[in-house]
Amino acid sequence: MRDPGLPSLDQLRVFIAVIDHGGFAHAARALHRTQSVISYTIANLEEQLNVPLLDRSRRKVTLTEAGKALLADARAVSAKVDDMRARAKALGAGLEAELCLVVDVMFPMCLLVTLLESFQREYPTVALRLHTEALGGVAQMVLDGRCQLGISGMPVHLPDNVDRQLAGHVTMMPVCAPGHPLARFEGVVPTAALREHLQLVLTDRSPLTAGQDFGVLGRRDWRLADLHSKHALLRGGLGWGSMPEAMIAEDLARGRLVRLKLQDGDALQYPLFVIHRGDHQPGPAARWLRQRILDVDYTLPHGAY
Repeated sequence: MRDPGLPSLDQLRVFIAVIDHGGFAHAARALHRTQSVISYTIANLEEQLNVPLLDRSRRKVTLTEAGKALLADARAVSAKVDDMRARAKALGAGLEAELCLVVDVMFPMCLLVTLLESFQREYPTVALRLHTEALGGVAQMVLDGRCQLGISGMPVHLPDNVDRQLAGHVTMMPVCAPGHPLARFEGVVPTAALREHLQLVLTDRSPLTAGQDFGVLGRRDWRLADLHSKHALLRGGLGWGSMPEAMIAEDLARGRLVRLKLQDGDALQYPLFVIHRGDHQPGPAARWLRQRILDVDYTLPHGAY
């Protein structure tokens, strides 16, 4: 038995049209060809593949077992070619092939999902690479050119070539587990009491925030690079610390964490900035996403992470 030949894209699309339109005549009308050309094309495709694709013994043609299996392959090949053509058209118009976004870990995940769903609908041909970092780690990835766009948190010293625009704020709340000694305070927790207990602090590996502390009061602290680890340790009663309100809303409602009232206030507005390098202007997809990030109403409740 000879090996199958190499079918053309046109043959595959005619095959798909015959099935989708319910026969040779309907496919011919849809493709603006004669019925004889459609029949000839299918016969050649079967000859190329060395298997019958259609059962012609009935009034309405149906797929053979081989036809059923190979129809899925034909659809996949056709779709891939369509995707390739769409991407080539977009690239020719100046659209990015890929966009890298780095996001501060404090940014509400539900908001991020909504933004990226919209991005996928608007720019289906643009591949996205997503990173999450803490503190200066976001700015470092943008500075290094590894990401075109960043959503950065606490302001750090940045070179003049980095453009930064305030997008909004995330509410941070100091909390601890209900069994923690600080949870026994009914009113304001004195700063002296906070200093005596282990504080869980988020940190990062970037040199931009090396040696800098943000809101560290405890004489003893554990430095954590992962926000979800900090969350788990807080719920486990190993210390106290501040967390994004959206991330701990359910814990507060269910009593797994309690909110601490501090002398300097029981909530902190953590700023969020959209940043990019000014000497590397963002492309159309990055500009679109940047504007959507700026348009978000950060004063509305955004649910859990």
